[in-house]
Amino acid sequence: MDNKIKELLSKLTLEEKAGLCSGKDFWRTKPVERLGIPSVMVSDGPSGLRTQFDNGVDENDSRPAVSFPSGCATASSFDRSLLRHLGEILGEEANNYNVSTVLGPAINIKRSPLCGRNFEYLSEDPYVSGELGAAYISGVQSKNVGTSVKHFAANNQETNRFSVSEEVDERTLREIYLPGFETCVKKSSPTTIMCSYNAINGELSSQNKWLLKDLLRDEWGYKGMVVSDWGAVYDRVKGIKADLNLEMPYSGGHTDKDIVEAVKSGKLTMEELDESVSHVLEMVLNYAEHKQSGEFDMEKDHAASAKIAEESCVLLKNDDSVLPLKAPTEKILFVGCFAENPRYGGGGSSKIKCYKMTSAVDAAREAGLKVKYVKGYNDDFVTTSPALTSEAEQAAREADTVVVFAGLPESFESEGADRTSLDMPDVQNELIEKLAAVNKRIVVVLHNGAPVTMPWVDKIAAILECYLGGENIGTAQINLLFGKANPSGKLAETFPLRLEDTPCYLTFPGNGRTCHYTEGIFVGYRWYDSRKMPVLFPFGHGLSYTSFEYSNLKLSKTAFKDSDGVEVSVAVKNTGSLEGKEILQLYVSDKTGVEIRPEKELKGFEKVSLRPGESKEVTFKLDRRSFAYWNTDTGDWYAPSGTYVISVGASSRDIRLTAEVDVTSSAKKAFTITPQTTMGDMLRNREMAALIHDDYMKARKFLDDMTDEEFEKKFPFPKEGMLGMILSNPFRSNRGRDGKTMEDILKQVEGYNKALED
Repeated sequence: MDNKIKELLSKLTLEEKAGLCSGKDFWRTKPVERLGIPSVMVSDGPSGLRTQFDNGVDENDSRPAVSFPSGCATASSFDRSLLRHLGEILGEEANNYNVSTVLGPAINIKRSPLCGRNFEYLSEDPYVSGELGAAYISGVQSKNVGTSVKHFAANNQETNRFSVSEEVDERTLREIYLPGFETCVKKSSPTTIMCSYNAINGELSSQNKWLLKDLLRDEWGYKGMVVSDWGAVYDRVKGIKADLNLEMPYSGGHTDKDIVEAVKSGKLTMEELDESVSHVLEMVLNYAEHKQSGEFDMEKDHAASAKIAEESCVLLKNDDSVLPLKAPTEKILFVGCFAENPRYGGGGSSKIKCYKMTSAVDAAREAGLKVKYVKGYNDDFVTTSPALTSEAEQAAREADTVVVFAGLPESFESEGADRTSLDMPDVQNELIEKLAAVNKRIVVVLHNGAPVTMPWVDKIAAILECYLGGENIGTAQINLLFGKANPSGKLAETFPLRLEDTPCYLTFPGNGRTCHYTEGIFVGYRWYDSRKMPVLFPFGHGLSYTSFEYSNLKLSKTAFKDSDGVEVSVAVKNTGSLEGKEILQLYVSDKTGVEIRPEKELKGFEKVSLRPGESKEVTFKLDRRSFAYWNTDTGDWYAPSGTYVISVGASSRDIRLTAEVDVTSSAKKAFTITPQTTMGDMLRNREMAALIHDDYMKARKFLDDMTDEEFEKKFPFPKEGMLGMILSNPFRSNRGRDGKTMEDILKQVEGYNKALED
């Protein structure tokens, strides 16, 4: 392939090369027919193909396709194999429609629950986003169809997304907003990466050399193509130099002309242009020359959509085991328009013209279940009438169990605009309250792309979170509600009690020009758990119709070097009477005190299927990064020497087993020692503390040798206060003591630094 690309580059004219760096139209790359370079088509589609008809008249007039659960749902499966399977299906469909690249997955971090595009994103946690994103990529690309991981990077709001500058410190970028992309690059080698619209610290992503070249190419070793988000390009020549290879969509020829003029004037070298063109050619030729035949059996994929939704729905509450419903002995009432017209996907570029819709009402009828249905509110989801409310209340009085289908209409959350509230429509909340007043067995089934408040949470018996579950969500809902399937999803994001509790409440979405990420690394559960803040439902939470017991936490070693890592195993047993799946979560807590860090961070998860009474052992492998934070002083990942706690649990707030380990850092130096450094700074680090051990013990002896009375006569504060002063004084304050000069102090700190480097 490399030789062929080199040959083509030698034959392409300057104008043809420039033309290959932008699209032919909204969805296609430009061909060069005289050299046999074809045009290939890309398609929106993290959760289904939004593929344009071949006539090319209307870029939004898409073919019918199967709508699968959105990212907000599939992330709750915590199931790598499920995401890979979804990718394989989409790869098959793409081949059938001659689509070279599926524009997904979308793995941006859910910084705020108000982000209008959160339904498309996977998680508030970068480990989850990276692991599941990589699995999806592997599935799609196994069919020789490309992926486009998006949106790189820090695309965490819709407000002014084309121009806002996300002001983020490097540590926060490295620990929260970049690792998901890094995992995808290193584990699955995505065909393309799509840059975001926004700027990062003042520089647009589409022309951000640090982001696209220094980090993505040089540091992470990415070999694929970088494409712009649609309309994200501002300075095309600067973008080429920053390693943005393909601009989409067609720009009317203006930016092609800019490239040609830049080469002729010497502003852009032919080598820089050839580098971009080579990535475009590789993407196009790899697909064209190795295209596979693809199957698109819509009935089969429609059924698969339901199975994926079953694995993704989350049982948030189930008091008195009101679920599963018991047909035909119960009189069951369905209330709410979502029961017959579910919101199956998000609004915007990922909205699918679905093959067919199966609602809960449809699925109940197909299953032969006798379920009564009343609307409860109007088809707009936000208004009602006294007659509809009265009908619902009367029907609820006569029912054994009432299932209310509620959630957010598309007008409340969509690409292009952020939400302004966590609340569902008032009419729905009021209806749930009224029904709960006349029937204690209320089940709420939610359709939403992000967390909502639940003022009625303590008044109802059960909650099934279905998110945006795809076109066959109704089948999944009936199977779960009536016990044909056992809920196994868990929340990949925290549900806060109120908007004011969220980490970025004071700064989201910024002033229109900039948005400052003042919460830093404390995003999602890292914020809520570190603050011991009550939440509606914690990260990782999800119930089952069976129960699980954790035991026998074992470590391959309890003391080790960070570069060696450790294996952690735990046994899990199904102690209930039904087959079910449990998602075990492993968290790491840094107890060294060297740096400010979250209370705990997710570093492993596994989904396990167990029959009643069955036990399995699950093993996790932790490496250096599992214990490390981004050290801005050394510009590297750093795991301080000392004690860490490994926890395994059923959610971030339901920790079942813990163990302590001692980690020895492979890097002795946490920061550069200067005259401004204090003894206290160095004592927090094991290797650095060893250098000043004698001086520290001398100071302790000075204090310990005096009685409290002697000390009080000599100093106007207690001993501990004096110790605090000694530890917090910078080395420069020793000038003049024992004849020390500043030159002596400089030599001292230089000696410390050299000792750490040797």
